[in-house]
Amino acid sequence: MPTHTITLRNGIEMPTLGQGTWFMGESFFEKKNEIAALQHGIDIGLTLIDTAEMYGNGGAEKVVGEAIAGRRDKIFLVSKVLPNHASLRGTVRAFEDSLKRLKTDYLDMYLLHWRGGYSLEETFEALEKLRQEGKIRSWGVSNFDTDDMQEAEEYDPDGNCCINQVLYNLGSRGIEWALIPWQKKRNIPVMAYSPLYQTRLLRSSGLVRIAQELSITPAQLALSWLLHQGTVPIPKSSNAQRIEENRKAWDIELSQEVLRELDRVFPPPTHKMPLDIL
Repeated sequence: MPTHTITLRNGIEMPTLGQGTWFMGESFFEKKNEIAALQHGIDIGLTLIDTAEMYGNGGAEKVVGEAIAGRRDKIFLVSKVLPNHASLRGTVRAFEDSLKRLKTDYLDMYLLHWRGGYSLEETFEALEKLRQEGKIRSWGVSNFDTDDMQEAEEYDPDGNCCINQVLYNLGSRGIEWALIPWQKKRNIPVMAYSPLYQTRLLRSSGLVRIAQELSITPAQLALSWLLHQGTVPIPKSSNAQRIEENRKAWDIELSQEVLRELDRVFPPPTHKMPLDIL
């Protein structure tokens, strides 16, 4: 059975399945439903919430802030700084703005959303400053390929980078060739965004067939597979029933036979591939 938590390299415990918020906070008319959806997820144990200042131009963070009001202590909260804000001073400024929208005084994890014009040395200095001041409990990166992670290691001699959030799902397995093995050796987990490939996977006849044979939904199968890989999927949904289905992925045990069949339908990479990005 997939584990419900992992211990990061800095000793902090993190849930292995969460809720994403990409595309939330973009419509006033959806806000109430989005808040209710996140709260329902929290109620059934999905306490890891991932957001970013980019999502809805800060709107997603405001939605999250309302959803976690009165229950912040139960939440593992992740947000991200845009690369054009990721200077020494800009990172701190963006972070403080995120805190205001989220109505909290700390983050459990803060990520560089992707690489930009500022040096990793400068961005990491800002992230480490926030960590040492107790404003963030951990930090990491997002959309980093193997060569990016190797360079990042040069500016992180104490091993404080705790996670890399990248696109990873049954339909996009390129990181298994080099990136995942490199990170596993260093105890840096992968957080998988768009774990259902923005619902594209759910239209796969192979996935649907295997899920039907197991009497589970295609989404549950796709999420359970990611959990079996030791990664941290963060599906986004505003539908209460789907959120409940996502939560049950934690309780699904996939046999070696099923895993082999998934490899047949969704072949793993046979060579190094560029990092897939949405």
